[in-house]
Amino acid sequence: MKVTYYLETTSSWCHWAEPMWAELKQRYSGKVDFEWKIALMNPADFPDSREQCDWFYRRSGTVVRAPYRLNSGWLEPERKGDYRAPNLVAEAARDFGITDDRARLALSHAAMRDGRKVGDLTEAVAAVSAACGLDPAELRVSARRFSSKTRSATARCFPDWWPSPRSAPHSTRCSPTRRPTPPTPRISALRRRDRIASAGRHRRRPNHTDFGAEAAAIFMSSAWRPPPDRNRVA
Repeated sequence: MKVTYYLETTSSWCHWAEPMWAELKQRYSGKVDFEWKIALMNPADFPDSREQCDWFYRRSGTVVRAPYRLNSGWLEPERKGDYRAPNLVAEAARDFGITDDRARLALSHAAMRDGRKVGDLTEAVAAVSAACGLDPAELRVSARRFSSKTRSATARCFPDWWPSPRSAPHSTRCSPTRRPTPPTPRISALRRRDRIASAGRHRRRPNHTDFGAEAAAIFMSSAWRPPPDRNRVA
């Protein structure tokens, strides 16, 4: 079985889901092939201001019972939702052998924990090159080649939801009294054709022999927890 995780590097829900993704990879190591692909958020679904972003972070952090609050310093309202740069850099890192999660996790941490403005290509390149030991100039050149590939992966994940940039109606935008509507972390188990999204609800843990049900239970858990100990025998 091959499992594909569709994500957006600056999505807070993807950030909260990372420990569960790591748990799945550890539990099914050697039994399931795991990969990730970029599924860009619609530009209209990004907050209009840091105040809106902070409101959302307070809410999502409470929902998952996180021990820390995310940093909205990465948000630049003048970009109007154009945050392709960190996603392109994450994809470009594959050209240099970084096929695991290091590059995209470095970007997520730089943005939502450190508040770095990774929407700027130079800042995104700096975060990944430092974390992965890559040459910044070469990484920057490579990142510019991945725009069409990233859009293609997004269209496969959300064919009806993300038809084109800035196409979403204004009513979908977040506000201090309305929950924003970005895509939640989504994985696709290709053999079973399962599609599972994190929604912050409790579910009874199923039999571990059923990967689809197990993945659903892990991703539907509302409680944040640190990544699993990779030295522990599953």
